Amino acid sequence: MELLYDWLVVGGGIHGCTIASFLLKKEKVKVERLCIIDPHDEPMYSWKKNTDTIGMEYLRSPFVHHIDVDPLSLQKYARKENWERRHFYGNYRRPSLNIFNEHSESIVNEVGLQRSWQKGFVHSIEKEQGFWKVTTEKGEAVKAQNIVLSIGLNNQLNIPDWAEELKSDFPAQVFHIFEDRMVHPSSLQPPIVIIGGGITSAHLTIKLSGMFPGKVILLKRHPFRIHDFDSDPGWLGPKNLTSYHKVTNYEERRMKIKQARNKGSLTRDLFYKLKRLEREKKIQIIDGEVESMFSAGNQITLIVGERAIKVHTILLATGFSPSLPGKNWLNQLIIDLKLSCAKCGYPIIDKSLQWCPHLYVSGPLAELEVGPIARNISGARHAAERIVNSL
Repeated sequence: MELLYDWLVVGGGIHGCTIASFLLKKEKVKVERLCIIDPHDEPMYSWKKNTDTIGMEYLRSPFVHHIDVDPLSLQKYARKENWERRHFYGNYRRPSLNIFNEHSESIVNEVGLQRSWQKGFVHSIEKEQGFWKVTTEKGEAVKAQNIVLSIGLNNQLNIPDWAEELKSDFPAQVFHIFEDRMVHPSSLQPPIVIIGGGITSAHLTIKLSGMFPGKVILLKRHPFRIHDFDSDPGWLGPKNLTSYHKVTNYEERRMKIKQARNKGSLTRDLFYKLKRLEREKKIQIIDGEVESMFSAGNQITLIVGERAIKVHTILLATGFSPSLPGKNWLNQLIIDLKLSCAKCGYPIIDKSLQWCPHLYVSGPLAELEVGPIARNISGARHAAERIVNSL
């Protein structure tokens, strides 16, 4: 039997949970009239798994960015738990991963999100008799009046061409760190090379240097790019957004987003930690690109400029491909409903983040309207506020 909901959120990561939390707390929907479809057993599964894998201790974003409605909610939670001093770092009071996750769990429990949870992969979305019909890969169908697509880029791993071949030849030695089959770091065989120059590779290098001191190499294409955040805080409000919204050409907006993002960057504290570990000879840092490689037995040799780097394990901290998420089912929806897209393939949406009546987006899908912060936790809050305030 098909169930009919008032609201259906596709994706139960930070974005989906933020949207759901705002809808419930602002009394736009009751928990039994809300459905969240996600491939995992619990809210924010990929976030927890990925941040645990790389050993993140503190978030990059400040304490006011989280899944609850009240910006000071996380700070109040820390105060109540007597954790305020220990769990915030630096001038921007960046929260520890532990307290961020505990606070998120408290909000999930408070609003009863598990009661709205439905595990499943979306197979198709169509409009049927004025309602949205979502069918999962198992053939289960859910109907709703309103739908929010809160999907990210997690399934679109960016793997360099040279690594594709190695991955198929050495499946137990070459991993993208966010792939599902990534093993627990403790079972990795050194020497290990980590490919990437951004915040993810920095966290991972610091974590593995403690497990395999002297046997970890960080290989990056560019000099370290040091930035507090992955885009200027001016993008959170009118300072940058006012002029951005005056731009009506979407190719120009896409260019502005690309220019505004501090891609492949890391925070100053992580940079100092890496340099200290390098001085202590616990890690090596090499600048350059893999030009060729060869193998003998289980040993892989990477040729980088004049150097031959002999390793056993290769970990790719090379991020995600920016192509349209969910395209296996989203492309069909775009065709069926003649939905507006820019040249880059991403949605052209209105100020309330509606792509067409009763179909909303957040996360990467909303970036041509929300701007460079769209994918972040701040972008999730921004999207939730826009959607809820338009109702």
